[in-house]
Amino acid sequence: MRITVFGAFGSVGRRVVEEARRRGHDVTPVSRRPGPDSEVGDARLVADVVRLSAGRDLVISATRPADGQEGELVEATKALLAGVAETGARLLAVGGAATLVTPAGHTVEEAPDFPDELKPIARACAEQLAVYLADPVADWTYLSPPALLEPGERTGVFRVGGDEQVGSTISVEDLAVALLDEAETPKHQRKRFTVGY
Repeated sequence: MRITVFGAFGSVGRRVVEEARRRGHDVTPVSRRPGPDSEVGDARLVADVVRLSAGRDLVISATRPADGQEGELVEATKALLAGVAETGARLLAVGGAATLVTPAGHTVEEAPDFPDELKPIARACAEQLAVYLADPVADWTYLSPPALLEPGERTGVFRVGGDEQVGSTISVEDLAVALLDEAETPKHQRKRFTVGY
């Protein structure tokens, strides 16, 4: 499979590139800055998305805006959807956990102990998901990680769910496994899904 990865040098993006290459896929990492073994591109620019998704089977978005720039997330989402709609590539996006429903019946963001400093990115991820759900054209899938996502072990063992939280944590390595499993065997086209331990 020919895969383009936006946000390829972040915590999630690096593991996604490694996992995709481990499985033998042809991967093009994309970064805003020039670097070895990567293409320069900006997920917020439709022209860049078109250029870097043309002739590709799949685009993976693992972008995350810097603190204070959370609005870029929705901007990039709209550009990614418009770009892949033009080229016909599938889009698999790593989003946020804030809108997942917990076993207690409220969303992750509504929990009393949800940190104030994470509220801007939580709101941006909620807006991002709304943009995906409203899109009438693109072939997209949205992966919400659990609230706790940290580097760790690649086990390949985790639970998969839809809009309800199935675990409060997962390693970044296993998130990449889940993402590539979905890439190779799509089960959540035009839907959100989640994973966790």
